[in-house]
Amino acid sequence: MRIVILGKGEMLANLIEGALKANAEIVGVFRYERTSLSPIRRFFHDFFTTSHDLTLIKKHNLHEIKCTSANSETFRKKLLQLNPEIMFVGTWREKIKKSTYNIPSIATINVHPSLLPAYRGPNPYLQTIKNMEKHSGVTFHLMDEGFDTGAILTQKKVEILPCDTGKELKEKTVFAARMLICETLKRLQFQIIQPIKQDESKASYYPNITPDEMMLDFTQKTAEEIHAHIRAFHPWLPCYITIGKKFFIPNPYKLRVIHGINAPAGKIVSQNPKTMTLTIACKNKTAIEMSDIKLYRPKLFH
Repeated sequence: MRIVILGKGEMLANLIEGALKANAEIVGVFRYERTSLSPIRRFFHDFFTTSHDLTLIKKHNLHEIKCTSANSETFRKKLLQLNPEIMFVGTWREKIKKSTYNIPSIATINVHPSLLPAYRGPNPYLQTIKNMEKHSGVTFHLMDEGFDTGAILTQKKVEILPCDTGKELKEKTVFAARMLICETLKRLQFQIIQPIKQDESKASYYPNITPDEMMLDFTQKTAEEIHAHIRAFHPWLPCYITIGKKFFIPNPYKLRVIHGINAPAGKIVSQNPKTMTLTIACKNKTAIEMSDIKLYRPKLFH
């Protein structure tokens, strides 16, 4: 089966590996960096950054598509030349137009890191942990003109552990995508997969976070909610604790929830300068103990 894969980073690498395991013919790979970085910046990015996806492209001598947009006429002409049966899209910021996603002879399949129709939007890893979900997953669905709204082909569930940050959830999800693309390609060779329309009554959409959400408010959340909030933002953005005019960044791997605390929410219950530990009271008589916190020191550019 002739396929083209669009994507970025870990998701792209895992889609490539899964497709290779299924013995698919990868006729083209389009890295997102070609749409977002200038040629000079991309050169230094590729030279100094160990990139699993680029390593795979070179190792297996895959054809890398050199365009600046998935919606460009150059890319569409390239797709027509490559004549793929399926195009897979994973971790892609552009909204791909119908005139592009209609070119593959069978379908264009979007790879979304949640169990659709729940958690449509740009960062389900963060949002599912922040909302204290027990499970997330990955969905392969047909691309249409909406955002993450196309009919579902297949899904795989991923467990969210109480200690998981966004980093661990992403690692588990992209690995699930690797398994799923392999299974999907093998199934498509011998049978028809019936697309299932998404149930709009169960749909939810979460936009990009705002800077205000990076600031921790201990007066409005329980310790469990603060714990989840800090873990959700890692590794993309830090959360901040404000004490006077100073900002501190908690370590998402050194958190502990304490119950039965009789102190006003937001009050510092205890502190240990040697271990850089702060314990702050939260809602519902809970407190969050945060060890190895760091003083935020903004980088100065001259």
